[in-house]
Amino acid sequence: MKIVVIGSSGLIGKKLVDKLRRKGHEVVAASRALGVDIITGEGLAEALTGARVAVDVANSPSFEDTAALEFFETSGRNLLAAEAAAGVGHHVALSVVGTERLQDSGYFRAKLAQESLIKNSSIPFTIVRATQFFEFIRGIAQSATEGQTVRLSHSLIQPVAADDVAAAVAEAALQPPVNGTIEVAGPDAFHLDELVRRVLAHDEDHHRVIADPNARYFGVLLNDQSLVPGENPRLGPTRFEYWLGRTMPPKQEATKTPLSSQTGPG
Repeated sequence: MKIVVIGSSGLIGKKLVDKLRRKGHEVVAASRALGVDIITGEGLAEALTGARVAVDVANSPSFEDTAALEFFETSGRNLLAAEAAAGVGHHVALSVVGTERLQDSGYFRAKLAQESLIKNSSIPFTIVRATQFFEFIRGIAQSATEGQTVRLSHSLIQPVAADDVAAAVAEAALQPPVNGTIEVAGPDAFHLDELVRRVLAHDEDHHRVIADPNARYFGVLLNDQSLVPGENPRLGPTRFEYWLGRTMPPKQEATKTPLSSQTGPG
């Protein structure tokens, strides 16, 4: 089966292409670097010719409100129109758990607009909503850092390994469209400030993490429902402790030799 992966150069896209190819499918890796531009439409028709499934895991290069909205609306319209012209029978898109609860953020308003375009198109679809990735926890910490202090909400978060997200998206692509939403999350929930504290301790980073009820998550005030899935999500098997134990602190990562970066599991 021919499957086109839009956003194939990103964290999820690379993993997804590999997983689908390992299952024996014909996979077209599509990204701007490979000649497929979902903003201008360049290369879309050629990439989608003969495809039965298109998977969109592309992300906006900017989190700024207007730029994110323009990206998801323009790319969504271009991609869905090209899919309809090519006779694609299943559109799969990656989105974010809790998007409708995070509407104080322009980025999440843009993601909801993307979902709306998908739901209102003529193409059968599956939206896979994922919780935050383990891989982005350090970025959350950085975004909340002022001097030597990291201020974060004490609200719950149920993060997931990127590899488990890619597996869930691959499974959705190989199943019939659900014309609805599937949620995927990690196996365990944590308080956000405590989770970041554990990652920084692992990294031997001595920033002080403070639980602050007024701390915003990319502009959004959180509660215990904001970042966790609803009933009956798909739970990825990778536990946070296992993932953290296999990651190298950033300082060590930066000082690796070219040889050591190619050895060991990964």
